[in-house]
Amino acid sequence: MIILGVNAYHGDASAAIVVDGQLVACVEEERFSRVKHAAGFPYESVKFCLKQAGVDIKQVDFIAVPRDPRARLFTKIYYGLKIPKLAARRLLALHKTQGIKKTVAGMLGVDEKTIRAPLVNIEHHQAHIASSFFVSPFDKAALFSEDGLGDFASTMWGMGQGNRVNIAGSISFPHSLGMYYTAVTQYLGFLSYGDEYKVMGLAALGKPSYHKEFEKILRYDKDLRFSLGLEYFLHHKKMVDMNFEEGYPTLEALYSKGLERLLGRHREKDEPLEQRHKDISASLQERIEEVVFALVNDLYKLYDYKQLCLSGGVAYNCVVNGKLLDKTPFSDIYVPPAAGDAGLAIGAVYYVWNQVLGKPRGFLLDHAYWGPSYDMEAIGKQLTEMSAELSAQGCRIEKVDDDTRLFKATAQAISEGKIVGWFQGRMEWGPRALGNRSIVVDPRRHDMKDTLNKRIKHRETFRPFAPSVLEEKVGEYFDKSHPSPFMLFTYNVLPDKRDVIPAPTHVDGTGRLQTVSKKINPRYWNLIKEFENITGVPVLLNTSFNENEPVVNTPRQALECFLRTKMDMVVLENYMIYK
Repeated sequence: MIILGVNAYHGDASAAIVVDGQLVACVEEERFSRVKHAAGFPYESVKFCLKQAGVDIKQVDFIAVPRDPRARLFTKIYYGLKIPKLAARRLLALHKTQGIKKTVAGMLGVDEKTIRAPLVNIEHHQAHIASSFFVSPFDKAALFSEDGLGDFASTMWGMGQGNRVNIAGSISFPHSLGMYYTAVTQYLGFLSYGDEYKVMGLAALGKPSYHKEFEKILRYDKDLRFSLGLEYFLHHKKMVDMNFEEGYPTLEALYSKGLERLLGRHREKDEPLEQRHKDISASLQERIEEVVFALVNDLYKLYDYKQLCLSGGVAYNCVVNGKLLDKTPFSDIYVPPAAGDAGLAIGAVYYVWNQVLGKPRGFLLDHAYWGPSYDMEAIGKQLTEMSAELSAQGCRIEKVDDDTRLFKATAQAISEGKIVGWFQGRMEWGPRALGNRSIVVDPRRHDMKDTLNKRIKHRETFRPFAPSVLEEKVGEYFDKSHPSPFMLFTYNVLPDKRDVIPAPTHVDGTGRLQTVSKKINPRYWNLIKEFENITGVPVLLNTSFNENEPVVNTPRQALECFLRTKMDMVVLENYMIYK
């Protein structure tokens, strides 16, 4: 049984493929197109998934799509009549979605009639919920999905047991935790699609002095209900343009003049950040924490389970996630590596496999390494093709056959303050670089954050970098030891360790950590272990292998990034390249 999942005509377009219940591949289109959060149709992602599975499109049994035109039909009709332009945009997206088989046939050069797989539509949030529960380690769990908008809902909850999920409730458009956070992110001058994580980092520099104002903007209404103060928003009144048809997704301003009357004039993109903006960020973050904690505690009362599965774009708020362990009775929390819309491709597939077909569960998504990989032969060929460019910068290439020597030499370079690109195995699924397409540096150096920004990343100075820590040493450096393999939980760095690893420790004493398992990623674990052998510190600072672009996918992209930045060396599998 072969099921292809396609998240199309939405931000973070993606594809996934499952064969007899086992995930074979999943990837975001941005890694091929080199357009961040690429929308439209995931042409190259679909091709890669089919190739990785070794199948022809004619062998696929189902094509699962995370959009259901029947979901919340009356809400769609109501807002369609109220905002005709919105209806036209939704109908265009629906038309394109229902024509996916034709698109795939044209892309692959086959007759559409030869594609026997029926198109199965899954409601957006049910696909989100499936993307967490059906691949989690839990036999039963409370389920909570939270994002901006999908099939005219923003939030959904229920419970999962075995191979079934049961939906208990949802919150419909226009009320949305995701739109709440996005609107204030735009108000603060961060206008690019997906900039919410920047404001989450900025919040640590402020004080929540606008708490009363934010209680008006986002209201907790008890019994798993919240609502927006709609006078502060526009999306329910007019057509807010959302371009998800192709290329880079764009989104017009969601906030109204009412928000400016409440909080003051908005910040322009290039204006300096004032303390007021930092305090608004802190108030924004504090309020979403309060409301999510209240909602999740309500959810616990429904089912009395200790296990919780989170999904949806708001589940990328790692500060909220890290505090849930303290603020709710849940003791085990699973958040998949692609909790946002990219993950819909996996959710749609497993919804069909488990919920629709009734197949037993037998797959655990315990790592994120599901993209393309490149062997030594492919890397060697790329080095040969780029030999002139490498020679022009005086690069030295060394092939190291002994893994132990490779790990020791790389760890030694890191301990000496070198900036190292680390490229190995299959590319990560989801937005985080998790040791296969990473830039790694010494976390002990107070100046390393500024050095990375000046030489490579060119990011806002308030944004933190992340620590990768050996799984078995987490409790020695952080106040919690609950696994965080996908870098989706923020914990407090222990006070006596903040000066030991200052570079990835945020200004509020926290770290958005990745716990590294020897079983799951032995090469990356061994690199960190060798760094510990040299320095006594089982932690590396890990940031994505890129420079204001999607994470690198191919050896060529890695080498091009290496050559145009001030990186000191790059390790491509067992090749070490030095400047």
